[in-house]
Amino acid sequence: METIEGVPRQALSPGPAARLAPGRRVLDVVVAVPLLLLLAPLLALLALVVRVTTGPPVLFRQARIGAGGEEFTFYKFRSMRNGSEGPQVTGDADPRVTGTGRQLRRLGLDELPQLWNVLRGDMTLVGPRPEVPDLARRYPPEHQWVFRHRPGLTGPCQLRSRAYAAQLDGCPDPEGYYLKVLVPRRTALDAEFLSRATAWNVVRYVARTALYLFRAPWGRDPECRGGGS
Repeated sequence: METIEGVPRQALSPGPAARLAPGRRVLDVVVAVPLLLLLAPLLALLALVVRVTTGPPVLFRQARIGAGGEEFTFYKFRSMRNGSEGPQVTGDADPRVTGTGRQLRRLGLDELPQLWNVLRGDMTLVGPRPEVPDLARRYPPEHQWVFRHRPGLTGPCQLRSRAYAAQLDGCPDPEGYYLKVLVPRRTALDAEFLSRATAWNVVRYVARTALYLFRAPWGRDPECRGGGS
């Protein structure tokens, strides 16, 4: 079996794509279209800020794993230095993150271009965090089931992203810690949400995300208490 830095590289075999309920797809479109129109001036302003402060490219494009293990192109505002190399997970104090990028990340603004992914059907409003292909193939086999499901713009793991990022700071092997410690926690949270992924629960998570982002400028983040567990 091929290994990467001593870590076995598993074949990605999550199984067939899980069907997204029609009501959730309608909700995705009903929310994504107005938000893209409403936020268009802010998106243009953020693009200008990124371009002026860190140079091109403005958007970060990367392959991520979608439903059924299929890859899609994921979009966000670039928050890391162009051409920087290192672990495929990012700690809270990662030196690769630019000054502008750190503010965008803290406020969750770097993720706004993913509304386009939601509208396209690559992602849904609430679901598992979209993973990069290499890390996805290195997930323990018992956790690869999560890639049957359409990834989400927000979700239980995304609401703990700051706490998870803080746990990676100072790790001698951040990818190993992520795969061995954080992945089991994340998939457990995803399983809990997916077991009752009704339209009402989607709306609840969208509302919780809005509150999460509203509190960010003041550093009040209830989801991060207790180390993100």
